[in-house]
Amino acid sequence: MYAPERQQEILRLAREAGRVDVLSLAEQFQVTAETVRRDLKALDRAGLLRRVHGGAIPAGRLDFEPDLTEREATAADQKDRIAAAALAELPDGGSVVLDAGSTVARLAAVIPVDIALTVVTHALPVAARLADHTGIDLHLVGGRVRHRTRAAVDAWALRAYSEIRADVAFIATNGFTADGGLTTPDLAEAAVKRAAMTAARRVVLLADSAKAGQEHFACFGSFADVDLLITDTRLAPAHKTAIESAGTEVVLV
Repeated sequence: MYAPERQQEILRLAREAGRVDVLSLAEQFQVTAETVRRDLKALDRAGLLRRVHGGAIPAGRLDFEPDLTEREATAADQKDRIAAAALAELPDGGSVVLDAGSTVARLAAVIPVDIALTVVTHALPVAARLADHTGIDLHLVGGRVRHRTRAAVDAWALRAYSEIRADVAFIATNGFTADGGLTTPDLAEAAVKRAAMTAARRVVLLADSAKAGQEHFACFGSFADVDLLITDTRLAPAHKTAIESAGTEVVLV
């Protein structure tokens, strides 16, 4: 197979699967990994693919960010199970950070009304769900609100998180890989997520399995920073093993 034919097939596979990885392509086409990397580089230069760690994704995927309504409707059953399991990680009478994200918002929706808890969040949907909980001491972090996520970002939010030390941070992500870590499309959002993780003694990542293998523009942490990942049972065994090797406990629900 000539290089242009192979590159056309690589492009087709990437568009169908959402991403391709170097080692799998090398095995499939019976060529070296370096040959595949040259193919991906050529497709990247042509604007057809975007290179990511270990492979490539279709052009445009790195910057794609669905709006809040679309995210809330995606993988709803899995997110409900993840949120229910996350309740067990709430510290009795302690303090938590709740990140912006549809799965974390589902956790906020199932937190008992009579619970005694201190909650810090920069996510307007999370704050709205908890505002009537009389047992919760709710702190809303301010800043510029991103319309797509309804989350506060920039200097005010970063400063607020630098001043606290919570028991647990419940974090959301747009994508995760064992090697590439946790990623999201927006740099400002990533900075606040990183600050929220630093502001807690324990970090719990809530993410459905569809986000596994996805990489976006802005990285805000690695699995070395995550104590526990709660995800659904569709997570591939290879992903689970790799994440556990990084020292993160993985719970499948």
